[in-house]
Amino acid sequence: MKFRRTSKLLVDVPAVASGDIAFNLIVFFLVCASTQPDTGRPQMLPKSEQQQQQQQPDEHLIVDLKRNAVLVNGDPVKTNEVKARVIAKLTGKTRMEDRVVIVKSAKDVPYYNWIEVTSQIEDAGGIITLQLEEERTVDLPQ
Repeated sequence: MKFRRTSKLLVDVPAVASGDIAFNLIVFFLVCASTQPDTGRPQMLPKSEQQQQQQQPDEHLIVDLKRNAVLVNGDPVKTNEVKARVIAKLTGKTRMEDRVVIVKSAKDVPYYNWIEVTSQIEDAGGIITLQLEEERTVDLPQ
């Protein structure tokens, strides 16, 4: 004899997996979402050359930024006079290679000072290059 089922079971989607699915969707959209890149003042920095060339130390204009001072070729200059000094030094130089200005900056120089001085150099027609610390290994004779 065959019995007939009187109650029908309802089939539900397991509720345990919904938390995992929601977490995975949140992670997916956070990873795929594009963010607004930081914007700043665009700068064109010269590329390094493949060949090492011997350069005279006075060939390029050197601007040394300290915390409380700005030195142009070793002479102290007020911050608002940098542009005039750079224009005077670069007068008559037409080649791009001759208009390079080496900027040395101490670690404790405030960012707004660095931006102000480099803006004045670019307004004067100089091409900024940064001098970074170089690491050398010295072999001592034994």
